Amino acid sequence: MSQKSPPIHVVCAVILKQGRVLLAQRPEGKRLAGFWEFPGGKIEKAETPEQALHREILEELGCRLQIIQSGPAIPWSYPWGEIVLHTFLCELAADSPMPETREHQAFRWLLKNELSQDGLAPADGPLVNWLLKECPFESPSDTE
Repeated sequence: MSQKSPPIHVVCAVILKQGRVLLAQRPEGKRLAGFWEFPGGKIEKAETPEQALHREILEELGCRLQIIQSGPAIPWSYPWGEIVLHTFLCELAADSPMPETREHQAFRWLLKNELSQDGLAPADGPLVNWLLKECPFESPSDTE
């Protein structure tokens, strides 16, 4: 029997801004190319999920985040292996530049009623359900 690899732990940011959420399109040449996702990436050894989130978002989008709250951890099986997706509800930090596409093909800001699982990376699908049921769609700074 083959030894099963432990799951890969990854983080993703649900970035809220003025009642919208950011989705990024995966680049050509990567797994799930063309699918939309909540941006993030792998947690490195000796990194907390929060540290990984800040590092990945700075690398991928060139911006800084303020974490509002932790979301669900979503286990998911892909043909190439298991992942656990650690989710965070975030907003841009007060002094952050706007996100830019550094690693993604494109991104878009969607209203809550525009969110769907169509075209979304499969592991991100359960996150849409959580957002629609559990999440206020205004970031704290929108209501100040």
